[in-house]
Amino acid sequence: MRAAMCLAIPGSMRALHKDYRTMTPQNFSNYESMKQDFKLEIPEYFNFAKDVLDQWTNMEKAGKRPSNPAFWWINGNGEEVRWSFEELGYLSRKFANILTEACGLQRGDRVILLLPRIPEWWLANIACLRTGTVLIPGTTQMTQKDILYRLQSSKAKCIITNEVLAPAVDAVASKCENLHSKLIVSQSPREGWENLKEMMKHASDNHTCVKTKHNEMMAIFFTSGTSGYPKMTGHTHSSFGLGLSINGSYKFKSLKHCVSGGEPINPEVTEQWRNRTGLDIYEGYGQTETVLICGNFKGMKIKPGSMGKPSPAFDVKILDVNGNVLPPGKEGDIGIRVRPNRPLGLFTHYIDNPTKTASTLRGNFYITGDRGYMDEDGYFWFVSRADDIILSSGYRIGPFEVESALIEHPAVAESAVVSSPDPIRGEVVKAFIVLNPDYKSHDQEQLKKEIQEHVKRNTAPYKYPRKVEFIQELPKTISGKIKRNELRKKEWETI
Repeated sequence: MRAAMCLAIPGSMRALHKDYRTMTPQNFSNYESMKQDFKLEIPEYFNFAKDVLDQWTNMEKAGKRPSNPAFWWINGNGEEVRWSFEELGYLSRKFANILTEACGLQRGDRVILLLPRIPEWWLANIACLRTGTVLIPGTTQMTQKDILYRLQSSKAKCIITNEVLAPAVDAVASKCENLHSKLIVSQSPREGWENLKEMMKHASDNHTCVKTKHNEMMAIFFTSGTSGYPKMTGHTHSSFGLGLSINGSYKFKSLKHCVSGGEPINPEVTEQWRNRTGLDIYEGYGQTETVLICGNFKGMKIKPGSMGKPSPAFDVKILDVNGNVLPPGKEGDIGIRVRPNRPLGLFTHYIDNPTKTASTLRGNFYITGDRGYMDEDGYFWFVSRADDIILSSGYRIGPFEVESALIEHPAVAESAVVSSPDPIRGEVVKAFIVLNPDYKSHDQEQLKKEIQEHVKRNTAPYKYPRKVEFIQELPKTISGKIKRNELRKKEWETI
């Protein structure tokens, strides 16, 4: 944290104006009014740094808004950094000049950012906006192999990281011909790296933000890679900068509203959360390729296990294999209408992978790769990833429903359900289970039978796991999603 504090401008700590009342954001009292009133104007040019952050800076300087923190960061030790909008602009312009002058980056060049959520992480984001360079953020949990894959795939010319990951970068840098700039966030120098903290001391804050078109590439996100290698998903300056505007609740005086993301939530988890906090979890559905597709919006009745109704920004349907819209209650592929008009908030394409991009289109729809159904009330329900469906004796079985039943058994801490070959049924349900500590000493054969009977009682009997394997941990991506494809491959590769 001492490193972050060095960025603070002398005299920059300011008391909050407790009597200040923020302007009320556009709020929707219920889902139907939100759908009806939702409008989003798309300008020809848009840059979040210039059109939002710098505008708020000007308001701040003109006395039209107090110098409340634009950025307020606190670490686990209670140390903190606060910047006003003016200070955030000042520091991000310095960072922008480092990218263009010291690193020699041009508009459209790609920058990989591997940092924990320290203040420099946010400055790097804004600096890339200001320079028109394309940001590629990544987690600090990446291995050397992960870093090599991303550097080679993206052809990134610059990488920004800390002393923890710098050795892994150095180990693969010789294999990355496009990489020519390495910035390190560290108190100590490192050979072959430019020290960001030292450079920030001497960089000029005189920088003019580039004028970016709304559909110009802003960032590339690597998908989580639950099936196959991660793919590069391109997003524009408007797809996130404007596409996320429907999702904003910005007053945080106390915990009043809880949302979830990443993986579907089992009803058991939702119930326990409500019992302990008194609050519902508003589940939503989206992808790396999108912003929020479906959600439980304000004023909506929550149906536990449902991912809610479509965002007003998207026309979402359940489709058959020919691209026809299916009626309520019928399971199919979840699709977003992209013709005649491609909606804002949807990624542009998979970078350098036109074949994969083309495979996502079916008629007038983008196919998400997930399966689900819509009920009579217009609520959408997730079934599984399309390639996770289990076909057993003619029955289609989604792993999520089985996993939801498994988690309700007190012995089960985590589970993953996949298909496993069977000479009679073609394939059957297999459950990989991580046991809770209190059950690890139990007789495992007896425990298998108990768990199987439990699932039979809580789902259709044909869905129960005919095979059960207890394991110490589940394979997961660096973002925490279960790699069911690895478990499935393990089952089928012996055939």
